[in-house]
Amino acid sequence: MGALGRSTMATITLRVSGDSAKHGEEIAVADLSAALDAAEGLAWVDIRNPDADERKWLLTQGYHEMAVEDCFKEPVPKAYVYDNHRFVVVRPRDADREIDTEFLCVFVTEDLLVTVRHSAMPAVKNFARRFGSKKIQRRVALGAEYLLYEMLDAIADDWYRILGGYSERIDELEDRVFDPNVRHPDLLQELHELKQDLREISKSVTPLHDVVSRMMRPDQEYITESCTMYWQDIFDVLDKLKNDVESYNAGAASTRDTYLSQSTMRLAETQAEANDVIRILTILATLMFPITAIASIFGMNIEVFGASNEMFGFTEILVLMGVTSTLILGFFYYRGWLSR
Repeated sequence: MGALGRSTMATITLRVSGDSAKHGEEIAVADLSAALDAAEGLAWVDIRNPDADERKWLLTQGYHEMAVEDCFKEPVPKAYVYDNHRFVVVRPRDADREIDTEFLCVFVTEDLLVTVRHSAMPAVKNFARRFGSKKIQRRVALGAEYLLYEMLDAIADDWYRILGGYSERIDELEDRVFDPNVRHPDLLQELHELKQDLREISKSVTPLHDVVSRMMRPDQEYITESCTMYWQDIFDVLDKLKNDVESYNAGAASTRDTYLSQSTMRLAETQAEANDVIRILTILATLMFPITAIASIFGMNIEVFGASNEMFGFTEILVLMGVTSTLILGFFYYRGWLSR
């Protein structure tokens, strides 16, 4: 993950439900614990570009050392229940212009949600807007588990917004592939870029679907009964999202294969036309060679094979040329070279 290699100053943002003074307030790590102790309601701590001080704070909160270490390397998407907290790793989209994903680590306790990331993420920004909504305020009693649901739902919504334009894009590329009147030299490059984008989206959507599926297993004891219907909702959303990505992937692959097939056919047709031209030129050259040889021999200023300067000698030469050409054409016809 490229973002882990950047040396950027850590920023910590604290939000507390029902507390207008804590809606997006940046806070120093030294003051964070005291601010959380004074907070009432659900709290969300967003840590971006963490360093040694943030690592130490996470450990002092009682979060498992292995979970904390995952925040400072490239972890795999997972959902795990530790003794005193739950831990999730997912891959939302980052905020650069290209379709790319970065890891987001989430710690969940009863009334506290802590997110750790190394880049700007549109889904986190969307979740920040949701956090101050009346819907969150009405469901404070559901605890931080509900905040996790809203976070994952924000990630899914972000991918739905991105995929909304891909259906039209695939349809447009298909129309261009099957347009016989216009050649599109950059079409293969566009199809390749489309496949790359869908592959990157799949890196986020498929593991997210698998993580939520694992969280919903009864033996995992990850979700509570009061939030079951919300997790069923996000699972259904992710299931459709995963199917859409797979469908778009298949459509893009089919369009690319069709384009390559058509390109191969056009290349074969061009080669066949070139072969026809070469074949005709070869036949003409073969016919002209004996005629040229006869003309050269009998055009010399000497008598050869009984030829002379009289007119009937010229006629005999023409007959010889005609017979030779006829024999060559007959041989070509016999071998089937004229009909290929």
